[in-house]
Amino acid sequence: MNLIEYILFGIIQGITEPLPISSSGHLVLLKNLFNTTLLNDLNFEIVVNFGSFLAILLIFWKDIIKLIKSFFTYLFQKEKRKECANDFKYCWMIVIASIPVGIGGILLKDKIEEILSGPQVLGIAFLITATALFFVRNANGKKEDKDITYKDAIIIGLLQLIALFPGISRSGAVLVGCLLCGLSRNTSLKYTFMLYFPVSIASMGLGILDMFEAGNLSNLLLPYTCGLLSSAIVTYFSYQWLSNWVKKGKLWKFSIYCFILGIFVLFFFR
Repeated sequence: MNLIEYILFGIIQGITEPLPISSSGHLVLLKNLFNTTLLNDLNFEIVVNFGSFLAILLIFWKDIIKLIKSFFTYLFQKEKRKECANDFKYCWMIVIASIPVGIGGILLKDKIEEILSGPQVLGIAFLITATALFFVRNANGKKEDKDITYKDAIIIGLLQLIALFPGISRSGAVLVGCLLCGLSRNTSLKYTFMLYFPVSIASMGLGILDMFEAGNLSNLLLPYTCGLLSSAIVTYFSYQWLSNWVKKGKLWKFSIYCFILGIFVLFFFR
């Protein structure tokens, strides 16, 4: 039964990480609904997040390799700068949009989780996510990767910062920001997950250090591995689902889910 729990929560992580419905919000909700020590295991949370990271890395690895090559080619091969200019600029758009959440994560994350992790606040956050997703349901700009401006990156980065609040979806906030800035749906989807990597790497790096310092992981190797694999596999297919719905302009369906969930939380925990 214990092993099934690890697999189950790995699946939940895999479903909620890519989708604009807040994986952190669902974790807080599950902690309030179920009395299980597994949900208070920060090491397991790191493991299943790493599973999601691996799946999204697999999806975007070609784009990432291309951007890294272009970035260093631009820096060290002047004769090829013109052909790498757009990718070099795109790398900086990722950096700039990641700065607000990086600073906010260091200064505010623990305070926010301590003060605003109650179920009532969570319900309101789900409703905010629902409203934002519904607002951009028909948005589909024309900007492509090369058209993202510094202003766009700052606006999108500030919206990603808001996702530090439990219940506010990171992918949802970034998608909304991209669409409001006039990016096309395909461009918005890619940029949303390019911004996922700096945030994920930073948070996992800190968490992994704590995990190894804690020790006593050998007894949990099998359940952690099951959780990681279930998270990775489900994240991969969950992203395909999101990609399909974003391209078809069906974000409003996630809006309905978040609205129903928000109402449920507000009434259940009143």
